[in-house]
Amino acid sequence: MRHMVDLPAENLEALIIEDNEKKCWGCGLHILLPSNIPVFRCGWCGAITNLNTKGDRKDNSLWWRCVRDRCFLCIVSLFMLFIICGGVWALYPIVFSISFSCGIFHSFVTLLLIVTTLTTFSLAAFRPAGPPPNIVWGSYPVVSKGELQDYTFCHYCLRPKSPRTHHCRSCGTCVLDMDHHCPFIGNCVGASNHRYFIAFLISTIVSTLYVTTMCTFAALRTWPPLRFSKSFLDHRYRFSSTHLATGLVKEIAFAFLNSVFLLSTRGVILVYLSVASVSVQIGLCVLLWQQLCYIYEGETYLSLLNSSQGEGRVGVRDCRNILRFFGCPYSVLRHFSVFRWSRKRHKT
Repeated sequence: MRHMVDLPAENLEALIIEDNEKKCWGCGLHILLPSNIPVFRCGWCGAITNLNTKGDRKDNSLWWRCVRDRCFLCIVSLFMLFIICGGVWALYPIVFSISFSCGIFHSFVTLLLIVTTLTTFSLAAFRPAGPPPNIVWGSYPVVSKGELQDYTFCHYCLRPKSPRTHHCRSCGTCVLDMDHHCPFIGNCVGASNHRYFIAFLISTIVSTLYVTTMCTFAALRTWPPLRFSKSFLDHRYRFSSTHLATGLVKEIAFAFLNSVFLLSTRGVILVYLSVASVSVQIGLCVLLWQQLCYIYEGETYLSLLNSSQGEGRVGVRDCRNILRFFGCPYSVLRHFSVFRWSRKRHKT
């Protein structure tokens, strides 16, 4: 991008020197260029043409990426189904054995979390990530001055690509405000489904936190009692304090291991659900924090990556970016900005 040449409209001519005459893909006008200029911007429409880019491209590995994403999507769906069915089968008898009201409350919370998580997951996975806007191009009388400013041409989709649009080779399409391609939902995260993706992360974290709490509670209620050896209980007063502490730790460890082998099938599933939920929570919390940091900076992952390499714009860090991202009305943003400004004046 460092050898670009801006030419005004009055310097555009039809046929001058055949070797140095290039055609703008945006408006179709012919531009006279110095020799060895690989990239130029049209002085009329503002479109950027890269002469080093080859013509129409075909991605032969697109089918493999589609199969990979479908496999990941099936694995995630089966895991969510196992968590739901396993939790229902393992938890309900224990919760209803406490009291009927606790069972009803647990059923309501479980149903609410299941519906919320599955709805946000479906919207993030099956909603189009963000198709770029349709724009007229290729003809000088139709394309007005500056209409394609900083647009490039996608040789995969064979259509204009705005500065905020990136081509995803996994989906085989251009995505507006693309953040990243997530194989676990089998879809890109872009302008149309980014909010649903964040909602899915939040809903999944809350759901796994509830699963961890309930499964741990139920596992402790169904855990077999620890059985200590009779010899240790009879001779525990003869040991010194150091030997007593060491022997106590060993005895508890052996008693715990023996109780593990006495666990029922329900208890094993409860333990697995607790450990799996904690693991999922850690990964999703890191991802959610990263996403919120990008939104706070007014960027996506790809735009932040391009800006760090000297390309694209740099966002403005502001908490209002998060409120604007979740669709808060203008009145809330206005009061938030006044509150923020009053805090700054108070500090000075």
